[in-house]
Amino acid sequence: MAQWWRHPPDRARLITIAVAIVASLVLVGIERTVGWPSWLHTEPVPIRRAP
Repeated sequence: MAQWWRHPPDRARLITIAVAIVASLVLVGIERTVGWPSWLHTEPVPIRRAP
């Protein structure tokens, strides 16, 4: 943060960072309210041991 205070990023980079943070928060909010889709769950795979 000290680096940003001394040399602040340009406006385009700030907008990009803000959009990324907002998109992340929106996805987390959707996941918290709706839940994780069942098609994204993984099944445990047994580990095969070499004979």
